[in-house]
Amino acid sequence: MQDKTLPIAQHLQELRRRLTWSVLGILICTGVAFAFHQQILSLLMEPAKGFSDIPNQKPIFTDITEFLGIAAKVSLLAGIFASLPLILYQIVLFSRPGLSGKEKRYLYALLPLSLLAFICGAAFGYRILFPPAINFLLNFGSDIATPYIRIGTYVNLMITLLFWMGIIFETPVVLFFLSRIGVVTSEFLSKKRRYAVVIAFILGAIITPTFDPINQSLVAAPIIVLYELSIWLTKIGKRNPKQVTAELDSGNND
Repeated sequence: MQDKTLPIAQHLQELRRRLTWSVLGILICTGVAFAFHQQILSLLMEPAKGFSDIPNQKPIFTDITEFLGIAAKVSLLAGIFASLPLILYQIVLFSRPGLSGKEKRYLYALLPLSLLAFICGAAFGYRILFPPAINFLLNFGSDIATPYIRIGTYVNLMITLLFWMGIIFETPVVLFFLSRIGVVTSEFLSKKRRYAVVIAFILGAIITPTFDPINQSLVAAPIIVLYELSIWLTKIGKRNPKQVTAELDSGNND
């Protein structure tokens, strides 16, 4: 494979080309998202609607630039997410010369699945996790203080939850890929199951902005289920070390 012996200058030129296309895609998608920032913010506010504890059913902003800043932030994040297929495609094009034939096929197959897994995780956080969490936060202490919600605080909380739930749902896809290339095994994951359960509840306490064990369990439970799914997938993806070596050798000859 001659691409592997390219001079460093050509690799840097290729990297600059891929970064340029990625940045252009982000800028275009961000501009489009900013034109629809009101609809995006309304969508993010949807889980909090229907709670009578929210005065006027609308969040507030106390800084004159707060709403503009949060609209720009949401537009940028929406632009990055919308351009993610293009970014992933550029990453594939840049890394393709250094991959074997088998690794390329795994990468092409798992990239769409990883994107779908992230969407499922964000949807889980949006529909299942966030409504009870916001309900707890609004009712906790509502007899003493009136919960006026700042738009910046609310959106940052929502984005954080959606991001981390999306990342967590990527776990089975990542571990399956690692098992296919011989980095992890189902036996190793099975032995670490107890630690995974403890880590799941720690992450539940960190990600969930409440002290309610029920809401924390809503985060920990899918992590544990996804870990068990990962063990099952690594059993399917497991390959004999000699077979992996043969596959990589055959891929280098492609």
